[in-house]
Amino acid sequence: MVLMALDHVRDFVTEVRFPPENLAQGSAALFAARWFTHFCAPGFFLLAGIGIGIAMHRRRGPADLTKYLLTRGLWLLVLELIITPVGWRFSFDLLPAFALVLWALGWSMILMALLVHLPRAVVATIALILIFAHNLLDGLQPAAFGSLGWLWNVLHVQGFVIPGQLLIAYPLIPWIGVMALGYVLASCYQWSADRRRRFFVMAGLIAVALFIALRFANGYGNPEPWTSQRTPALTVASFLNVRKYPPSLHFLLMTLGPILIALALTEHVRGRVGRWLSVYGRVPLFFYVTHIFAAHLAGMAVALIQGGELRRIPIFTDPASLPEWFGVGLPGVYLAWALVVVALYFPCRAFARLKDRRRDWWLQYL
Repeated sequence: MVLMALDHVRDFVTEVRFPPENLAQGSAALFAARWFTHFCAPGFFLLAGIGIGIAMHRRRGPADLTKYLLTRGLWLLVLELIITPVGWRFSFDLLPAFALVLWALGWSMILMALLVHLPRAVVATIALILIFAHNLLDGLQPAAFGSLGWLWNVLHVQGFVIPGQLLIAYPLIPWIGVMALGYVLASCYQWSADRRRRFFVMAGLIAVALFIALRFANGYGNPEPWTSQRTPALTVASFLNVRKYPPSLHFLLMTLGPILIALALTEHVRGRVGRWLSVYGRVPLFFYVTHIFAAHLAGMAVALIQGGELRRIPIFTDPASLPEWFGVGLPGVYLAWALVVVALYFPCRAFARLKDRRRDWWLQYL
């Protein structure tokens, strides 16, 4: 959650007017600020699946779990299309709409409501096929499906399903496969801690090794090859610059491998830092929604300090309208990120304590 805030704060306060992945214009440091946040979305989907699997192991029956997944999935769609756009834009004009990570999480949960009724071996097979084989579909474009081309945008190709009105930024394949994989891996939490940690570390190392091998060979699993750049650091950046929308096999191997290793190594982490981070982890959806508003406020504060203008920051709808004087460099981005994260600690802690004290049904949806 904290890393995710870096990505969005950067969007709102940066002086850069091109994507960090543009290595011809950017720097290795700028790319790194973006690359580290790549672990967020795979972590969300994998951990959501693990949570679903643990709930099943705790004898929450398939019927009850199905109802919860359907309602929570629909609630995430409401947040994505109605609530969070207000934070992104500071406007109640909801169109054009952008279907981002909550969209994919919501629909994945709705689909998981069906998958939890299947044997885990079947779910595991579906997950692995979606993760490892989906790049075989890269050659298929929405136009090939005629009037149903919009459905292919929803499933696999980023694009507008309603021209100029609804952009699918997070196609569902292979994200649903990552959530399904987490659901299967939840069984590992029935094992002894040592056995689970060994398995996660080994699986993570295998994923990383497979990523390095496939990427080095510019083989199957990512449409854009890596190339030598003008500096060694940028060449490394090119090697790590893999497709996220939708996530390629290389992207998933690169991110899920270290995530599994981190799960193993941090399982029993305690201390002040662990307690501090756990505050955000206990209320992830609350943090997600509020950090959008806080990041936009940070951008407005930068505009006020630099130009004396209290203006909205249209990072999605009209970024070209931002004046040349607006924005800060990477040190300023990191400072703004730290301020946003610290500011949100206190409302997150208060809400976490509220959830500890009360068991109202609606609290489980925040």
